[in-house]
Amino acid sequence: MPTDSIKYILAAEYEANQVKLIVHGRSQESINKAKEDGEKLVADSIARARSEIGQLKVASDRKAMEAALELASTTENRLATMRARAEKRLDAVAQRIFERIINI
Repeated sequence: MPTDSIKYILAAEYEANQVKLIVHGRSQESINKAKEDGEKLVADSIARARSEIGQLKVASDRKAMEAALELASTTENRLATMRARAEKRLDAVAQRIFERIINI
């Protein structure tokens, strides 16, 4: 009887060790799978972020170009207005100078 009990205990210990090995193997597989999934998610997030950055850069460049063109147009309009005023004043000054020369 004691031999049977020892055999039974040894068999139970062996079975417990086998279960431990199986559980350890499966947990290691789960950990590796989780790491792979995490790395894939990070890589996908980085790729998506790079794509969005590229799109935002293009949109930003387009808006900057539009703003620059608008500013250039506004500046040209101001320059034309200032030039027209200056030409009017030049004509007035030339007329005054002409009148003074004649009246001398």
